[in-house]
Amino acid sequence: MGISALTPPTAEDIVETVLEFPDNRLLIDLCGEFDRNLAQIEHQMGVHILRRGNRLAVIGDKMAREQAAAVLRSLYARLESGRGVAAGDIDGAMRMGRPVGEAEGGEQIELFQSGVEIRTRKKPIEPRTEAQKAYVANLFQNELGFGIGPAGTGKTYLAVAVGVTMFISGAVEKIILSRPAVEAGERLGFLPGDMKEKVDPYMQPLYDALNDFLPAKQVQKLLEEKRIEIAPLAFMRGRTLSNAFVVLDEAQNATAMQMKMFLTRLGEGSRMVVTGDRTQVDLPRGVPSGLQEAERILKGVRGVSFNYFTSKDVVRHPLVARIIEAYETDDPTSV
Repeated sequence: MGISALTPPTAEDIVETVLEFPDNRLLIDLCGEFDRNLAQIEHQMGVHILRRGNRLAVIGDKMAREQAAAVLRSLYARLESGRGVAAGDIDGAMRMGRPVGEAEGGEQIELFQSGVEIRTRKKPIEPRTEAQKAYVANLFQNELGFGIGPAGTGKTYLAVAVGVTMFISGAVEKIILSRPAVEAGERLGFLPGDMKEKVDPYMQPLYDALNDFLPAKQVQKLLEEKRIEIAPLAFMRGRTLSNAFVVLDEAQNATAMQMKMFLTRLGEGSRMVVTGDRTQVDLPRGVPSGLQEAERILKGVRGVSFNYFTSKDVVRHPLVARIIEAYETDDPTSV
């Protein structure tokens, strides 16, 4: 129940939390141009932030104040380490940052303590939610990892980033990215062009991810040298994939037979990641998804990890998360 007109607010309700930041240059970066970073935190966390010299006063209820203060401290620490602060970093800090003891399920979470960061040639990549952090950790630790959840949760993006990191470090000799060439309403045979021209539109999200992590000229050179391969799932048949980081994207559109074929390609020194969204199956009616079958059969198998994402892990436009939540509410069995 809220505070009534007859009940005066307690000191705890009206006391502000004041934070002091010694480096004024970093404080300017923390606030952002026209204080837009502060405005983002105010809007999403339900607080008001006042700037007084090298101090920020956070005003709001006790829990919101503590959470916003933790986010501000973490972003300042990020700036001290030489990293920038963009809108996505603020969103990640708000997702990850709760005062110790206030996390869901009683877990103790502190900002950026995990140090989970993926180094690529273009930029470092950081998980922005607890689910993403656990997913990345499992991809480094297990030979076969599954990432299952809705669009926009970073399943494929993070998998490719981990693959690039392992490739750069020499842990693997090549990267192989694959997808089933299945889309609603279209068949490869009816599309114009040769096989590469038919297939490339299906593979474009994988090209996009690679180009985010490696210079375009290097991507092209590695593709020509076959040290990076991007191919439809059907092209994996008969191969043994050794010393490679292999990603199967959109795995919900693999049949049970294709999934078994793909998983048994795993060779010495290789890692595999399978990503998919169980709510977006484009297979013909009556054809079971190989992703769902693999999930059922491989649960509990040593060396295999499963990570699940929800609308809370969406890192695209905030409206995407609300759209997914609306669909989940309409059909709870779809998640």
